[in-house]
Amino acid sequence: MADRQSRTEVYFLRHADAGDPEAWTRPDAERPLSAKGRRQAERLGRHLAALGFEPDAILTSPKVRAAETAQIVGEALGRDPTEVDGLAGPLGIEDLTEIIASQPAARRIVVVGHDPDFSELAAEIVGAPEVPLKKGALARIDLDGPVGRGQRTLGGTLRWLLPPDAIPGD
Repeated sequence: MADRQSRTEVYFLRHADAGDPEAWTRPDAERPLSAKGRRQAERLGRHLAALGFEPDAILTSPKVRAAETAQIVGEALGRDPTEVDGLAGPLGIEDLTEIIASQPAARRIVVVGHDPDFSELAAEIVGAPEVPLKKGALARIDLDGPVGRGQRTLGGTLRWLLPPDAIPGD
């Protein structure tokens, strides 16, 4: 199915805290979550599970910090994440439409990745000057219409933005 006929909810989850990139001496793609980042992801997963959130798909960048975030949140929700190379960046609207279109039955798609791509894409989709996504933040955007492969524009409405420090926890 090339086009999506009903509303799609896209959840942009920026990877949780991964410490100071300048202090990391190995390849950046291998940088793991910090202890703080693991706590952020665990709190978010517990919070979403308590709300009864059931995504149809969790798609993640293969970079370790994003994959770990997706795994921790996915475990809380009973959903295994799938790595998608395109989410490692750089990520534009056409890339995102390909990723969404690759999940034709999914109506609630969580994408886990990186900035500045996620903040810039969210702002472009909703027509805002900026939508800042802190590390560990989750934003829900309801897309305006069907999504097809190769589509060059997306429109949508920002329903909510949940920063990591607003999530109840330990």
